[in-house]
Formats: sequence, C-alpha cells, structure tokens
Amino acid sequence: MDCYTANWNPLGEETFYRKLELYSMEWGLREDLRDCVVAAAPYGGPIALLRNSRRDKTPGARPLLEIYSASGLLLASVPWKSGRLVHLGWTAGEDLLCIQEDGTVLVYNLFCEFKRHFSMGNEVLQNHVLEAQVFHTEFGTGVAILTGALRFSLATNIDDLKLRRLPEVPGKVLRVQHRRALPAQADGLVHAAPEPAASRGAGLGAAADGEASQEIFRIASMAPGALLLEAQKEYEKESQKADEYLREIREQQLLPEAVGQCIEAAGYEHEPETQKSLLRAASFGKCFLDKFPPEGFVRMCQDLRVLNAIRDYQIGIPLTFTQYKQLTIEVLLDRLVLRRLYPLAIRICEFLRLPEIQGVSRILAHWACYKVQQKDKSDEEVAQAINQKLGDTAGISYSDIATRAYDCGRTELAIKLLEYEPRSGEQVPLLLKMKRSKLALGKAIESGDTDLALSLYHQFCRHQERETLKDLYNQDDNHQELGNLHVQGGYCQQRIEGRVAALQNALDEFYKAKNDFAAKATEEQIKLLRLQRHLQEELDKPYLDLSLHDTVATLILDGHHKRAEQLYRDFRIPDKRYWWLKINALATRGDWEEMEKFSKSKKSPIGYLPFVEVAVKHHNRYEAKKYAPRVPPEQRVKAFVLVGDLEQAAEAAIERKNEAEMSLVLARCSAGTDGAVAEKLNRARAQLLKK
Repeated sequence: MDCYTANWNPLGEETFYRKLELYSMEWGLREDLRDCVVAAAPYGGPIALLRNSRRDKTPGARPLLEIYSASGLLLASVPWKSGRLVHLGWTAGEDLLCIQEDGTVLVYNLFCEFKRHFSMGNEVLQNHVLEAQVFHTEFGTGVAILTGALRFSLATNIDDLKLRRLPEVPGKVLRVQHRRALPAQADGLVHAAPEPAASRGAGLGAAADGEASQEIFRIASMAPGALLLEAQKEYEKESQKADEYLREIREQQLLPEAVGQCIEAAGYEHEPETQKSLLRAASFGKCFLDKFPPEGFVRMCQDLRVLNAIRDYQIGIPLTFTQYKQLTIEVLLDRLVLRRLYPLAIRICEFLRLPEIQGVSRILAHWACYKVQQKDKSDEEVAQAINQKLGDTAGISYSDIATRAYDCGRTELAIKLLEYEPRSGEQVPLLLKMKRSKLALGKAIESGDTDLALSLYHQFCRHQERETLKDLYNQDDNHQELGNLHVQGGYCQQRIEGRVAALQNALDEFYKAKNDFAAKATEEQIKLLRLQRHLQEELDKPYLDLSLHDTVATLILDGHHKRAEQLYRDFRIPDKRYWWLKINALATRGDWEEMEKFSKSKKSPIGYLPFVEVAVKHHNRYEAKKYAPRVPPEQRVKAFVLVGDLEQAAEAAIERKNEAEMSLVLARCSAGTDGAVAEKLNRARAQLLKK
C-alpha cells in the first residue's frame, strides 16, 4: 500500500488529506496573480483574469480580460474598455460578472462576448464600490456591495433584480455564502483563486476524500476494502497471500462491504490507474459472492469514464465525483454545450444511452443554432451542412433553428432552413414574422389545416386586400370584425372628416353586433374628436389624437379651467380621477393659489395626503405644509414627515400611541438638530412598552 499512501498527510488524529497536481498550468502569465483581478468558477469552472495595466508603461495600453479553462487553456480574451474594475465573479450558469467602481455590473459569456449590464443603484453610483462579492443561493446568483459610505447594497437574484439597502453589517449574508460554498469543497477538489503569493505554478486540488478512500488508504489500514485491494494485487503476482487476505475478509463476513468500499473509493480517485486498481479489486471480490447487485459497479464505471473525459487537459473541467452527482448529467451536458464542445457532449449521450430528445437531439439543435451565427460561410453552405448533420433526427425543430437564423439577420438562410421542416404548419409563424405572407399562406394550405389557412388568408387580406376582407366579413355577417375594420381604416385617414365618417360606420356595425361597450366607446371617441377639432381651431394648439385625460390635463396646464370642468361633466370622468388629474396639472403649472382654492371647493374625494405628496414632489414644502393638518389622523404622521416637520410628526405618533409610526419618525431624526424630538419619542415608546 505504500505507493497509494505516500502523498497522504495527517489532519488531526482521525483524518488524512492529500494534495494533487491536476494540471500544469501553461497560461504564460507575465505577472504574478497578485497583480490581477481573478475569479474561478465553482465546480471545475473557468478562470477569469483581468491583468492590471498600471505596471504597463505603454501609452494608451488597456488591461486585458482573459478567460481560461481550469487547465490553463485560453478560451477567449478582450481588451477592457470599461471603467475601473473592483471584482469579478461567476454566476451559476457560468456567466462572468464584472463589477465596476460606479456600481455597474457587466455580464459576459465564457467567450468574452458581452451580454448585458445592470446597475446596483444611485447610492452605489454616488458613493462608489469599496468591496463586492458574488454569491449563490436557492434564489439564484446575487451581488453584495459595500459602498464608500460603509453601507451594504444587495441583490439576491440578478435575473430578477430587486435592490435592497441593509442597515447594518449583514453577517447572515456572509454565512449563507460560506455555507453554500461548502458542498462544492467538502468532498474533494477545492478549486479557488490562488493565494496572492502564487504566480505561474501548477493547478492544485486539496482533496479531503470520502470515508471509503480514507478507510482503504489510511496507513496500516485493516479495513475490508484495503484487504481486498491487497488480495487482488497479490493474486496478480500469483502469490498465496491473496488467499490469506481473502479468507480473513470472508471469515468476518465483510466481503460485500469490501467490494462496496472499493467501488465507492474509485469514485474519489483522479488517477485512472488507481481507479482501475480499485475496480479490479471490486471485480475480483465479486467473483466470490453469489448475489452481489452489479448496477453500482456498472454505474461507477460509466461515471468514471465521463469524469475522466471531462478532466482531460484539453477539456479542463476537473469535477470531483460528488460534484458530478450534485451537478447532474443534464447540467454537465449544458456546460459542454456552453463551451461548444458538441462532439464530446454527443459521445457522452451515446455512451450513457440517454433518450434522443434529452440528449443527442438537444445538443445537435444547440450546434445548429450556433452554426447559423457563423458569417464566414454562405447561406446555402450552412443550410446544407445543418441538414446533412441533423437529417430527420427525432426532436429536432428546423423552425426553431430558422428563428435563430432570422434573429441573427440571416433571412434567406431562415427560409432555406424552413424548407427542411417536415411540418408545414410549423413554418407559418416565422414566415409571417418575416412578412412573407404569400409563402406562409401556401404553407398553411399544404398543411391541410383549414382553420389555419383561412386565418392566414384573412391576415393577408388585412394587409394587402382590405376590400376583399370587407366582402368576406359581409358574407359572414361578421359585424364585429367589420366594425374593427372601419376603426382601423378611420385612423389611416389624414382628414378628420374622413376619420369621423369611418368611426360612424364602425358605430353602426357595433350596434348590429350588439356590442354595447364598443358602440359606446366609439360614440364617445367621435364626440371627443369633434370637440378636439373645435378646441384646436379656437385655441390654435394641437389637441387632436390626445386621450381624454391628456386633453383635460392640457386644458388645465393652459389655464382653461372652465373648459376642463366641462369635459369632466360631459364625459363623466370619475371624481377621484379628475381630482388627481387636476392637482398634478396645477402643481406642474405652479398655480398654487388655484390649487388651494380647488382644495376648498368641496370635500376632496381623494383626501389631502395627495396634495402634500404632489407639492413635495414639485419641491414646494411651504405649500405642502398647508394641507398636512387636513390629513386624517392615520395618515398625518406620514404627511408631517414628508414636509419635514418632525416635531408635529412626533406629536401625532405619540397621540396615536403607534410604535411603528414612532420608529418612522425616529429614523428621520438627526442627533445634532432633533435631539429633543428623539428623546420625547424614546420616552413615549418606553411607556408604551411598559403597558
């Protein structure tokens, strides 16, 4: 056993660990890693480096963003042209997050291709990023920022961005991140960014192996698995010691356990030779058992073949066995597809005999979607290459691939790919999107789907043969669609008389269709158009095509209050909506005298807090203070806080004996100027808590 235990080291009294050199990194760095911003993705993922250009004295030199595989092979690089970088991190889907000093986060894929960006908010922009961290939770990939003002901003899921500002140091966030990191490390490979002192050395993995490995390989181990491994070795030497070891195991009735230990331990080994030795020992032990289930042995052989394939230097994904099981084969295949390693992904699918739709078909579809993005070959060549490779493979949708081609701006390629789609009906949506109506209609007829063909014919007529469509609707007595057609035609008219005439025809059709809502809406639109034309002629200002609300708001902004009031009555605008419209328009106009007069005209249907809010929004606290006392008691604290009168806000909160409102006011108090108010609130809270 000496050859197996030579590189093991004790860790305490019970545990042993070893350090394995996985790869000799040949990335040719000219700088130490201490001079780079570095991020290594978990689960054997890629390594991102941004080389520091401060030491490069060349005028105009830019730092270089580089992405390497875990084995040190360059995947892509691009000059860094954005702002000062603070931190790099990886998402769970292996996208690279580049966090800048101003709080902007740039997202790149594995090949340094820019995908999108987002901001961590105005506070981060103003105070700058002091430190940043990317973390993973069950909600997704998150970003935590410590600003120059020593405040934390947090987004728990960058795909559904909701920013939070934390009032204190979020120790729980750091603990969550640490806890999430442990499962990827506790079983084996710890694949993290090297320490600052490291430079161009080998890629190392510190392995704290599983229990089976420790039991077999610990010094002077007498575990069943260790004895079985020795027995197999002696058997190969044709030594009688093999029988002695085997007898010792069988006498203790531990042979099934020994076989299981050897199978399990093989999964934790990175060296294929050691894996083979353990599996040979397990196979040897199985020969002396009558009913040992073979599934575990076969599954481990399959898993190790997959793991050894992806750990290869040219692939560079050094997953441990436990990581592989946590990741699942589906996610591993997705990661191979992301790296554009289509042949390997297909071979793994075929080896594991995965269903075509989940395996080979899905990967070929990804390959085809990548193929259509390559601009160095003609449309004809790409279409033929894709058809030659895919043929009639089950689960492949040529229409999906054609859609990707169209999205990449290759319309002719998309049409050629659609020719290979066996289901004519599947070709129709994309042809319509590409505005190839005649071709889509032909494909719909070929599909034999009468409803689809008729629907497409209607669409074709709507765009090119409106009179024919009108005749069709007349034949079917389809008054609803005839009304819709008149409305659409009306808004193609330049002159207002033609538009009103078309709407009048639509009104008649809606009445015939017994659609009272559409008829009423059309009638009011005709009435509004006539009124807008009258206003436009009389006031010499454009009113046509404004909505009813915009018409009222524009009249108020221009000081025509009586005309606005008339529209409010004629069109029966709800009271609450009209009051909101009017106070917003008056505040925008800066007509505070009219706004005060309006507030006293009758009891406000929306209350008086909106008056406070609108005045504060337009930076006029003086006017806002007039309405704060008129706000009902349950909203009064909020109103006084808005106008900055903390003393009155405190009185209102104490009077209502509301702890939440007291806390709200306290949060706004500053130690220097509001000490007395804060003291009064604290006394009131203490009395409230005693009760």
